[in-house]
Amino acid sequence: MKLAVVGKGGVGKTSITGTLARQLGREGYKTLAIDVDPSMNLAYSLGISSNIASKITPLSENHSLIEERTGATPGSSGGVFSLNPTVNDIAEKYGISGPDGIRLLVMGTVRSAGAGCMCPTNSLAKALVRHLMVSAKEAVVMDMEAGLEHLGRGTVRGVDAMLCVVEPRMQSIDTARRIKDLSKELGVKLLLIVGNKMKNNSEHVFLKKVSAELRIPLLATIPYDESIEQADMARVAPIDFAPDSPVVSAIESLKSSLIMKFPST
Repeated sequence: MKLAVVGKGGVGKTSITGTLARQLGREGYKTLAIDVDPSMNLAYSLGISSNIASKITPLSENHSLIEERTGATPGSSGGVFSLNPTVNDIAEKYGISGPDGIRLLVMGTVRSAGAGCMCPTNSLAKALVRHLMVSAKEAVVMDMEAGLEHLGRGTVRGVDAMLCVVEPRMQSIDTARRIKDLSKELGVKLLLIVGNKMKNNSEHVFLKKVSAELRIPLLATIPYDESIEQADMARVAPIDFAPDSPVVSAIESLKSSLIMKFPST
């Protein structure tokens, strides 16, 4: 299965992505986690040590790889470059090993003003998502850039499902509504809501109502839990910091729901 995790900034998508990837690994899935968010914090949510995470070179900074696969120099504009570069070997060659057998790829972003066009880099990212071959008991889980811009670049084409993480707040709901509209244009097969930071039953009722109004199925709800903030301050993955927490248990249920929707053959 190939999954993209999206949502407004601050809704908790990175913590969910990292924990979900770890749990899929424990379930026996060969799991590739891809960090497409410019913040590049997925490594910490996966439980990759700070020492290793700080030394990761994002693919966007691997200029020789981008030029080799797309035929264009990163930062250049105009000209001709491959829209369908070969990507099947990238995860093994450039991925970082993590706990529970997962691998991590960090796409990265432009680090400085005037760095030039990201077109060849975006071409590589889109090809990576669309053309990675996923076999039985394999999963790709992507932590997407917060907000809507990445949808305009078409990076999520080719995923089996897009998980839209929302809080029971109107700003988050409005972002989900716009994500739905754009996902239709991109031909995304399935959009699902994951409610996060839920504090009480009234918020559950509210989110169920929103889900019905938007006609986006509500796949799971995850409770508010201070252990997530504590794990972040300690730079420890939530699944390692508090493995029996309500959040980790809820994401375990989310994982089981996804496996039922996309059974391994």
